[in-house]
Amino acid sequence: MIQLRPCPKSYTRDQDKATTPAETVRRVRERLASLDISILAETRRVDVGRLGIPVFLSVCGADARAVMPTRKQMGKGASLEQAQASALMELMERYSFFTFWRDMPGMVEATWSEARNRFGDALIPVDEILHSVHDTLSPDDAVRALDLWRWKFFPATDITHGREVWLPLDWFKKLGEFNGSSAGNTEEESILQGSCELVERHVCCLIDRTQPELPTIDPASLDDPVLLELAAAFERNGIRLVLKDFSMGMPVPTVGAIAWDPATFPERSEIVYTAGTSSSPVKAAIRAVTEVAQLAGDFCTGACYEASGLSKYESLDDIAWLVAGPVVALDTLPSVETDDIRDELAALCDGLAATGHTLYSVSTMNPDVGVNTHYNIVPGFHFRERDRNASLGLFIGRILSEEADAGTALAGLSVLEELYPGAHFLPFFKGMLALRAESHHEAISFFEQAEPLQPEADSRGLAAFYGAYVRTLLTDWQGALPGLDRAVTECPEMKEYFNLRGVCHFKLGDYAQAAQNFAQVLHIDKGAVVDLANLGLCHKFMGDTEKAEELLSAALEIDPGLDFARRHLDEMRQP
Repeated sequence: MIQLRPCPKSYTRDQDKATTPAETVRRVRERLASLDISILAETRRVDVGRLGIPVFLSVCGADARAVMPTRKQMGKGASLEQAQASALMELMERYSFFTFWRDMPGMVEATWSEARNRFGDALIPVDEILHSVHDTLSPDDAVRALDLWRWKFFPATDITHGREVWLPLDWFKKLGEFNGSSAGNTEEESILQGSCELVERHVCCLIDRTQPELPTIDPASLDDPVLLELAAAFERNGIRLVLKDFSMGMPVPTVGAIAWDPATFPERSEIVYTAGTSSSPVKAAIRAVTEVAQLAGDFCTGACYEASGLSKYESLDDIAWLVAGPVVALDTLPSVETDDIRDELAALCDGLAATGHTLYSVSTMNPDVGVNTHYNIVPGFHFRERDRNASLGLFIGRILSEEADAGTALAGLSVLEELYPGAHFLPFFKGMLALRAESHHEAISFFEQAEPLQPEADSRGLAAFYGAYVRTLLTDWQGALPGLDRAVTECPEMKEYFNLRGVCHFKLGDYAQAAQNFAQVLHIDKGAVVDLANLGLCHKFMGDTEKAEELLSAALEIDPGLDFARRHLDEMRQP
């Protein structure tokens, strides 16, 4: 069990830490250098200096690349030292998280009933599992659903009540993925950071879905010298920066930040929208503003950031609701700030308990690295990326359709049909099972049944997409187009839908329509190199060889391994 100890702060300039950023970098680098495995290739500064707010990358070494889905992590801070430490600790956090799940040390695989017999009162209450997805199923029916799968149980510390609890850790990973993972110089620092990030994701999700009018923070109320210096960097460059109170009744403050450069938007910059949560309003604002700098590419480089906790807006008209609202002073936001990080964490837990939430934490420290890392969980918190109509049945059905053998999955879906009669997710998961079995026509039928049942645009778009995708497996390119048209109408930000529609038009010889779809992918994600090459092929077949060479060359410059692009480029260059 995690034993929290006093943790006085020794660095408080732009973030609150137990040791200075320089000491953090020195200690971690020394430890990594002593290992026989390659975790860190390099750290490097990547901003162009326009704002003067440093942004660093940590690039994965070969052994980290073998276990992690990402190749680089970004770090932010108001100083060079803190930005570099942030990038380095982000790598420590992610590497530890993914090696923890690779090795799964000490996990107990069991159904819920087996775990209840084994762990007794030390098992997390089933009500907490229901609360995690806001499901109204009875506890007995919840156990029936949970018994359809063998979960990976692991001991966590209930930080709120100071006791050890066994919980199905893979259930919470299914809900939150790596949201809640953290790293720190001490356990207390790591857990506080991870729990603050969970609060941030939760309030951002609520705001993103409901778009309430929220207070705007008065720039005249900023009096911290570091925060004033950061805000001045935006003002000097003519960049609009609006700070908002996103705290939403939570015990710790969250500051939202939205920024844009009228001189470079939209040609060379984007509207950047993000947030930061910390123990004090000043540190929350600093986190939000430095996060803007991390995402923005100095508002002049054509950088394209990927939205996560909040939506991404392309028009100033779209943010009118956001910049409205009464003006308040920064110090009116909630605070749990003290001189000791443990005490701040205790105050946060007390505040969460008052809202009906409990904080759980699991140590994920990698034994080779030796850096304090954790996976933090607050059942009942929301995430923007998660299905709005979440339920126990939806997530268990997803697991069965994706991971169980066909017999187990079909039997499990039958039980879920008893527990959730007429549920919108059941035909979709039956379609996924049929797709796995390569029963393509049956899969199409299920996806077509599922589409009109879905309660929101995202799930309707997904059902339409899968129905179309199965048709492409049958090389029915024309038949796939109506479903893809519906998918992109429902979800105009999903690049995968435009990509497949582009492929269908390409296969049908309609290169102009294909080009429009591949161009739309690039509009959504400027780094989509395969679609850049695809766009080049469209221009080749439309007879515009000059444009085709330009696009194919650009794609190969980014990814020299695109053999099909090189082959077509060589063909055009042959005399």
